[in-house]
Amino acid sequence: MTALLDTQVWLWMQAAPAKLGAAARTLIEDTRSTLLFSAASSWEIAIKYALGRLTIPEPPERFVPERMRTSGVVALPIEHPHALRVATLEQHHRDPFDHLLVAQAQLERIPLLTADPIFDRYDVEVIRAV
Repeated sequence: MTALLDTQVWLWMQAAPAKLGAAARTLIEDTRSTLLFSAASSWEIAIKYALGRLTIPEPPERFVPERMRTSGVVALPIEHPHALRVATLEQHHRDPFDHLLVAQAQLERIPLLTADPIFDRYDVEVIRAV
């Protein structure tokens, strides 16, 4: 199965895997799974780190690529159609990172692995992480 990881889920994979539910852990641990990590999540991590709202053990430019490599996730770049799709989404909340993840999940036709119930309001397949 292929799934797009919400930023929080990826961070939990790195530092607090016990927060993930059994189904999420099974998906993550299945070597047949393709787990995608969006450039939008890297952007979110970098901004929150710079603002002092996210503590990670090393600067994001080292932390993210190294943990992506060791966790085996696949990078999902932000393409122009992804960014432009955001304009068509209902504004259920104001998080631009979440909007971009929804747009990517919709256009790439892949489910989003998340613990955040806000994604239920969008036309996107959600896999519960908790």
